[in-house]
Amino acid sequence: MHPSSARLGPWTAHRFGEGAFLLQLDHEPDLLRANALALGAARAIESAQLAGVTRVQPALDSVLVCFDPLHHSGDALQAELLRIAQAAPAWTAPHPRTIVIPTRYDGEDLPEVARALGLSVAEVVRLHTAQPYRVLMIGFAPGFPYIGVLPPQLHIPRRATPRAAVPAGSVAIATGLTGVYPSRLPGGWHVIGSTTVTLFDPLRNPPALLQPGDWVQFVACTGEASSSDVCP
Repeated sequence: MHPSSARLGPWTAHRFGEGAFLLQLDHEPDLLRANALALGAARAIESAQLAGVTRVQPALDSVLVCFDPLHHSGDALQAELLRIAQAAPAWTAPHPRTIVIPTRYDGEDLPEVARALGLSVAEVVRLHTAQPYRVLMIGFAPGFPYIGVLPPQLHIPRRATPRAAVPAGSVAIATGLTGVYPSRLPGGWHVIGSTTVTLFDPLRNPPALLQPGDWVQFVACTGEASSSDVCP
């Protein structure tokens, strides 16, 4: 009989199908710290080079570990993964990059977002560009970055009705995070702007422009030739 879930410290390992465990970090309210712990656990598991482990994928506050079920029954591996995660330090990028994303704040949801948050459009733009944010994970679609954490004034739930197609380059916010759609995709985030920066190019190495641990600075561009914040 396969183990369903087990816990060690703040980590719980849930069986995720026949060939994977989902390590979930519990009761950590600080998303930036939770993410750093998840990234640290993922890198520690990768470094351990456990026999039969085929993939290690960190997310916001969890780590998916895939393995060959013909190589492991699961019991011993589950315990070892928890031990490694529990001992792993929070991860910080050794050489963090800051990527500037020039943004036209022309998104169709921007006026409604401002009204819902009790802010002016200018205040939304000011808050969104006021500081750099960390790339927490890449997921949902190739090159889609989950970036945060936004100031509390910009925390807004996802749209009640997702769109069937959001244009590539759309800059959007939801649930305290911001992101940029790397291609035309369905999505439920609020679109507040757009950029011409290419987030994902399969011919580039690596294909995704942003990586977890990078910092992103959104800059409002005016389009004026004399300005330092011109959109490309």
